[in-house]
Amino acid sequence: MISGQLFIYAIPAFAVLMFVEWIDYRRDPDRPANGHTGRDMAANITTYLLGRFLKPVTQYLIPFSAVVLAAAITPLHLSPHSWWVWVLGLVVTDFCYYWAHRADHRVRLLWTSHSVHHSSEHFNLSTAIRLPWVHPVAAVLRGFAWVPAALIGLPPWMIFLLQAIGLLYQFPIHTQRIDTLPRPIEFLFNTPAHHRIHHGSNQPYIDKNYGGVFIIWDRMFGSFAARSEPIRYGLTKNIGTDNPLKINYHELGALISDVRHANTWKGRLGYIFGPPGWSENTQPDIAPALPTESATQGSVAA
Repeated sequence: MISGQLFIYAIPAFAVLMFVEWIDYRRDPDRPANGHTGRDMAANITTYLLGRFLKPVTQYLIPFSAVVLAAAITPLHLSPHSWWVWVLGLVVTDFCYYWAHRADHRVRLLWTSHSVHHSSEHFNLSTAIRLPWVHPVAAVLRGFAWVPAALIGLPPWMIFLLQAIGLLYQFPIHTQRIDTLPRPIEFLFNTPAHHRIHHGSNQPYIDKNYGGVFIIWDRMFGSFAARSEPIRYGLTKNIGTDNPLKINYHELGALISDVRHANTWKGRLGYIFGPPGWSENTQPDIAPALPTESATQGSVAA
C-alpha cells in the first residue's frame, strides 16, 4: 500500500523529467538514433498506465506473500526506530534485488515478465516505466528473493517500502543524457552508464550489471561489465511491435508454445526453468553410414 502510493506521488516527477529529457534530446545535433521515438514513448507510457490500473487485480490474484510468512515465523525482530536498521535494510533489500534481478534474466519463466522492460530498442526515461502487467506465477516466485530480509527481522512493510525506494532510484538512470559520474560514485552505485550496459543486447553486455541501487554486487559476483563497444538496445530477437498487449505477453506465448512442442519432460522443464534461449536437444539420431563396396570387400578379405 505504501509503495503503491509512493509511485502515484512520483508520477508528476516522472512526467517532468521525461519532458526535460525529450527537450534536451531534440536540441542535441549529435543525438543517438536509439534515444527516442514517439511511438516507442507512447507504448512505454501506455504500458505503465495500464499496468497501474491492473495492479489491484494482481494483488487479488496473489494473496500469498512469502515475505509476510517469513516475518511471521522468524524469532528475530528489528526495530524500525533505530537508524542503523534502515541502513541495514537498504543494503539487504538491494542485495536481495540483485539476486531476484539476476534470476529474471536466467530463469525463462521470470524472463517472460521481465523481458517487457527490455523489449524497447530505444533507451530513455520512458523505458523505466515499461513494466509488466499481470504475471502472477513469476511474481510469486520472484518474491521469495526477499525472504532472507524478513528472516533477519526486517518488518515486511519496511522491506516493501525499501523495494519501492530502490525502484524509484532506478528511474533517472534510464537515460543517455548523462555520461559518467565521479569515479567513487561509479564504483559503488548503479549509474546511467552502468544501466545502459544492462539494457544492451549485444554480446559483451548480455546478463551484466544487475544491481539496483548498488553496482558493488556485480563487481563481487562477476556480472559487471564496462562499456567496450556501441550499445544495441532491445532483445537479441526483437519483437518489432509497439502493441502493449504483445509487449507484455509475447514471451509468455513463446514459452507456452515451446513447452507444448517439447518431446520430453526434461525439455518442458528446461523451457520453463532454463535460461532464455535454452533449447531442447532435438538433433536426429545419425544413422551409421553404409560401408562402401571397397570397404566391404576389405572387411571380407581381412
